[in-house]
Amino acid sequence: MEKSDDDIMATIGCLVAVNCLKKTRVKKRERSVWVKEWLSKRAQYSHVNLINELRICPKDWQNYLRMDEDTYVKLLSLVTPFIKKNDTVMRRAISPHERLTATLRFLATGRSYADLKFSTIISPQALSCIIPETCNAIYRVLNQDYLKIPRTAQEWKGISNEFDTKWNFPHCLGAMDGKHITIVPPAGSGSNYYNYKGRHSMVLLAIADANYQFIMCDFGTNGRISDGGVLKNTIFYKKLEKNLLNIPQPDRIRNSDINVPYVFVVDDAFPLTENMMKPFRRAQLTSVNRKIFNYRLSRARRIIENAFGILVARFRIFHTAINLKPEHIDSVVMACCVLHNFLLKMVPSSYAPPECFDRENTSEGTILTGYEAQNDHTYGLNRSNLGNPPRSAKELREDFMKYFANEGQVPWQQDCI
Repeated sequence: MEKSDDDIMATIGCLVAVNCLKKTRVKKRERSVWVKEWLSKRAQYSHVNLINELRICPKDWQNYLRMDEDTYVKLLSLVTPFIKKNDTVMRRAISPHERLTATLRFLATGRSYADLKFSTIISPQALSCIIPETCNAIYRVLNQDYLKIPRTAQEWKGISNEFDTKWNFPHCLGAMDGKHITIVPPAGSGSNYYNYKGRHSMVLLAIADANYQFIMCDFGTNGRISDGGVLKNTIFYKKLEKNLLNIPQPDRIRNSDINVPYVFVVDDAFPLTENMMKPFRRAQLTSVNRKIFNYRLSRARRIIENAFGILVARFRIFHTAINLKPEHIDSVVMACCVLHNFLLKMVPSSYAPPECFDRENTSEGTILTGYEAQNDHTYGLNRSNLGNPPRSAKELREDFMKYFANEGQVPWQQDCI
């Protein structure tokens, strides 16, 4: 059927209209100025001038960048090859020193790009590229040495021995917990990140060793997933299920005839399994021995609580609803986690002084609380009803309970329950 002249003209008119609309959409707004005059005076007004002055006040330097000058110089030397840019005929490149200090200040304060531009004299548009890129570089150069999960049974046993020596919990491979990190949801995400607290979040799951250092961090699970399902979304859990972590075989507890597997200590957000020990619920505390078990487990599990507390206190980006793209939030959070370990090893006395940690007065049975991640923008996983645990896991918990009540008891445990 042939089209009439009117139909042909109407079709042509529609095509012309669509073409004009496309041209209108892609047309960019012309810049009024190429660069603001005050931004072109970075060498004169940038905070790097203040940093130079802070060298005579080491404590202020430490507070400004969360590390001393020697540690900063070491970090700068590591990341420089990955963040250094070449000068062009039009302008001088922003130096690695300026990039790293801007990033560390962003992590330490949680200030927005629009606010940070006034101290760094770098435009928000440039900061939006610089900071995620530098966070990626920090993680890249540090994770191999400062955030690595054990690969051999002997390395796992090293962690277990430290938990036994320092926290009197044998066969413990680490303390595990998770935190919701509040975010500003990306456009068009709907309820994808909306959680049970009525906020938008992404979840950080971590395991800490006996020295408050993370040995595993997994970040990125959206907050909408139930807290009970967070663990199952991690690569760690999949490897754990398939026995790919080289966890040591069960053996006897030191100074005992009890033969048990190696475990991670967790709270009620996680399942009770042969690899994860959780406390008895309040309704189950029908005996003194069960109360003692809960005390001994919580004593070991406080490590991860303090680790999160130090992380949040030192990097106040966690005190804000992080307003970045999800992939950039991942870079920021993982950079903070690896910096936590790096600084614990490099400058432990200034990064995490004794008041950061829970301390026990064993003579009085009291606990002095250290840092805990309790604020408006990070919060723990919710208690989950994960069904009836396997019988073997219940029997294992009973074995640990009997050990703590007999040959494995510590003198002060009766005073602390």
